Amino acid sequence: MVLRMTNQREMILKELRASRQHLTADELYARVKKSMPRISLATVYRNLETLSAAGIIAKLEISGRQKRFDYNIVEHDHIYCLRCHRVDNITFDRELSGVSTKESAGGYKITGYRVEFVGICPSCRKKLEKNKENAS
Repeated sequence: MVLRMTNQREMILKELRASRQHLTADELYARVKKSMPRISLATVYRNLETLSAAGIIAKLEISGRQKRFDYNIVEHDHIYCLRCHRVDNITFDRELSGVSTKESAGGYKITGYRVEFVGICPSCRKKLEKNKENAS
Protein backbone atom coordinates (compact mmCIF):
# COMPACT_ATOMS: atom_id res chain seq x y z
CA MET A 1 0.00 0.00 0.00
CA VAL A 2 1.50 3.31 -1.08
CA LEU A 3 0.43 6.06 1.27
CA ARG A 4 0.73 9.70 0.32
CA MET A 5 2.26 11.63 3.19
CA THR A 6 0.06 14.71 3.61
CA ASN A 7 0.91 17.67 5.85
CA GLN A 8 -1.69 16.45 8.35
CA ARG A 9 -0.19 12.95 8.48
CA GLU A 10 3.31 14.34 8.85
CA MET A 11 2.22 16.55 11.74
CA ILE A 12 0.34 13.70 13.45
CA LEU A 13 3.41 11.45 13.16
CA LYS A 14 5.70 14.22 14.39
CA GLU A 15 3.57 14.84 17.49
CA LEU A 16 3.13 11.13 18.22
CA ARG A 17 6.89 10.55 17.93
CA ALA A 18 7.72 13.63 20.04
CA SER A 19 5.30 12.65 22.82
CA ARG A 20 6.99 9.30 23.49
CA GLN A 21 3.63 8.25 24.97
CA HIS A 22 0.65 6.18 23.90
CA LEU A 23 -1.78 8.97 23.04
CA THR A 24 -5.50 8.85 22.32
CA ALA A 25 -6.85 10.55 19.20
CA ASP A 26 -8.23 13.34 21.41
CA GLU A 27 -4.85 13.93 23.07
CA LEU A 28 -3.10 13.94 19.71
CA TYR A 29 -5.72 16.30 18.28
CA ALA A 30 -5.05 18.82 21.10
CA ARG A 31 -1.31 18.73 20.30
CA VAL A 32 -1.67 18.92 16.50
CA LYS A 33 -4.26 21.72 16.72
CA LYS A 34 -1.58 24.03 18.19
CA SER A 35 0.37 23.86 14.92
CA MET A 36 -2.59 23.33 12.59
CA PRO A 37 -5.53 25.26 14.07
CA ARG A 38 -7.89 24.36 11.21
CA ILE A 39 -7.47 20.58 11.51
CA SER A 40 -10.59 18.73 12.66
CA LEU A 41 -10.88 15.89 15.16
CA ALA A 42 -12.40 13.74 12.39
CA THR A 43 -9.30 14.32 10.24
CA VAL A 44 -7.04 13.21 13.10
CA TYR A 45 -9.16 10.07 13.70
CA ARG A 46 -9.26 9.21 9.99
CA ASN A 47 -5.51 9.70 9.55
CA LEU A 48 -4.67 7.66 12.66
CA GLU A 49 -6.75 4.78 11.31
CA THR A 50 -5.09 5.11 7.89
CA LEU A 51 -1.58 5.24 9.39
CA SER A 52 -2.24 2.21 11.59
CA ALA A 53 -3.79 0.23 8.70
CA ALA A 54 -0.66 1.01 6.65
CA GLY A 55 1.55 -0.30 9.49
CA ILE A 56 3.23 3.07 10.07
CA ILE A 57 1.97 3.32 13.66
CA ALA A 58 0.45 0.79 16.05
CA LYS A 59 -3.10 0.97 17.38
CA LEU A 60 -3.60 -0.18 20.98
CA GLU A 61 -7.07 -1.41 21.77
CA ILE A 62 -7.33 -1.77 25.53
CA SER A 63 -10.61 -3.36 26.64
CA GLY A 64 -13.25 -0.80 27.44
CA ARG A 65 -10.97 2.18 26.79
CA GLN A 66 -10.27 4.67 24.03
CA LYS A 67 -7.87 3.45 21.37
CA ARG A 68 -4.33 4.67 21.82
CA PHE A 69 -1.62 5.00 19.24
CA ASP A 70 2.05 4.09 19.44
CA TYR A 71 4.83 5.33 17.18
CA ASN A 72 6.84 2.18 17.94
CA ILE A 73 5.57 -0.59 15.64
CA VAL A 74 8.06 -3.22 16.86
CA GLU A 75 6.10 -5.98 18.58
CA HIS A 76 5.98 -5.25 22.32
CA ASP A 77 3.54 -5.31 25.22
CA HIS A 78 1.89 -2.65 27.37
CA ILE A 79 0.63 -2.12 30.91
CA TYR A 80 -2.33 0.09 31.79
CA CYS A 81 -2.76 2.04 35.07
CA LEU A 82 -6.24 1.52 36.49
CA ARG A 83 -6.17 4.89 38.28
CA CYS A 84 -4.69 7.49 35.90
CA HIS A 85 -5.12 5.47 32.65
CA ARG A 86 -1.45 5.86 31.71
CA VAL A 87 -0.07 3.24 29.31
CA ASP A 88 3.56 2.15 29.37
CA ASN A 89 5.65 -0.47 27.62
CA ILE A 90 6.37 -3.67 29.56
CA THR A 91 8.85 -6.47 28.91
CA PHE A 92 7.10 -9.83 28.79
CA ASP A 93 8.32 -13.29 27.78
CA ARG A 94 6.07 -14.06 24.81
CA GLU A 95 6.47 -17.85 25.10
CA LEU A 96 3.22 -19.05 26.69
CA SER A 97 3.13 -22.52 28.26
CA GLY A 98 5.07 -24.06 25.39
CA VAL A 99 2.69 -22.70 22.74
CA SER A 100 4.59 -20.63 20.21
CA THR A 101 2.78 -17.98 18.19
CA LYS A 102 3.79 -19.95 15.10
CA GLU A 103 2.26 -23.26 16.23
CA SER A 104 -1.38 -24.28 16.11
CA ALA A 105 -3.56 -24.60 19.19
CA GLY A 106 -6.92 -26.31 19.17
CA GLY A 107 -6.84 -26.44 15.39
CA TYR A 108 -6.13 -22.71 15.04
CA LYS A 109 -3.14 -21.27 13.23
CA ILE A 110 -2.01 -18.61 15.67
CA THR A 111 -1.16 -15.38 13.86
CA GLY A 112 -0.72 -13.22 16.94
CA TYR A 113 -2.13 -12.44 20.34
CA ARG A 114 -2.74 -9.63 22.77
CA VAL A 115 -2.14 -9.80 26.51
CA GLU A 116 -3.46 -7.00 28.69
CA PHE A 117 -1.55 -6.07 31.80
CA VAL A 118 -3.24 -3.77 34.30
CA GLY A 119 -1.98 -2.36 37.55
CA ILE A 120 -1.21 0.82 39.46
CA CYS A 121 1.64 2.94 38.05
CA PRO A 122 4.51 4.13 40.31
CA SER A 123 3.15 7.68 40.45
CA CYS A 124 -0.33 6.56 41.56
CA ARG A 125 1.18 4.10 44.06
CA LYS A 126 3.14 6.97 45.64
CA LYS A 127 -0.02 9.05 45.91
CA LEU A 128 -1.91 6.15 47.49
CA GLU A 129 0.87 5.56 50.03
CA LYS A 130 1.01 9.28 50.85
CA ASN A 131 -2.78 9.39 51.36
CA LYS A 132 -2.57 6.30 53.55
CA GLU A 133 0.13 7.97 55.69
CA ASN A 134 -1.89 11.19 55.97
CA ALA A 135 -4.96 9.25 57.05
CA SER A 136 -3.04 7.57 59.90
